[in-house]
Amino acid sequence: MRSLLLMMFITLTACVQQPPKDDSLYRDLGEQAGITRIIEGMLLNIAGDPRIVRHFESIDIVRLRDKLVEQVCVEAGGPCTYTGDSMEESHKGQNLTPSDFNALVENLQAAMSSQGVAMPAQNRLLARLAPMRAQIIYR
Repeated sequence: MRSLLLMMFITLTACVQQPPKDDSLYRDLGEQAGITRIIEGMLLNIAGDPRIVRHFESIDIVRLRDKLVEQVCVEAGGPCTYTGDSMEESHKGQNLTPSDFNALVENLQAAMSSQGVAMPAQNRLLARLAPMRAQIIYR
């Protein structure tokens, strides 16, 4: 009877455990260093983008960089923890439009391309970030 209970316990425990986290996108982006280069490239692109640069003029750019790196790392399946505000809270009062959002995405794509990130990996990241759109625009 004890062995049966032990076997049931082991089986139930195995079922409850989470499958290993898929970090393939994190690796495809170049891990922490690659993600940092991508985010820094995106922010440099934004600095030269007259469509949206005004939205970043009074922002602590170092903090923004750090939080974006954390967020992309998490979304890509990396070993990070996002410690920033919610998307709703951080974009509150900015009244960003779909055009603003699209411009940021274009700058992110350009930064990924300049870092040699393959298109399938770019698309996987964008697909993971896309649900945030509704939490960002018109806030």
